[in-house]
Amino acid sequence: MNIDREVDARGLNCPLPILKAKKALAEMASGQVLKVIATDAGSMRDFQAFAKQTGNELLHQETIGSDYVSILKRR
Repeated sequence: MNIDREVDARGLNCPLPILKAKKALAEMASGQVLKVIATDAGSMRDFQAFAKQTGNELLHQETIGSDYVSILKRR
């Protein structure tokens, strides 16, 4: 998968991973892909809701060790 931008939100609690992702997506072109790495377990659920609310597509989510990875496609 081609990742255009990555946000490291490790160590940040809700809602900071979402806010950082929102800011990054606002600076990206339509169709570009954003990878967010967080350590807040709630971020998985938060990004699912965020995608539904904003119309950005949630392409993939996975847990790698203590990291929660969400990949979003800019609408």
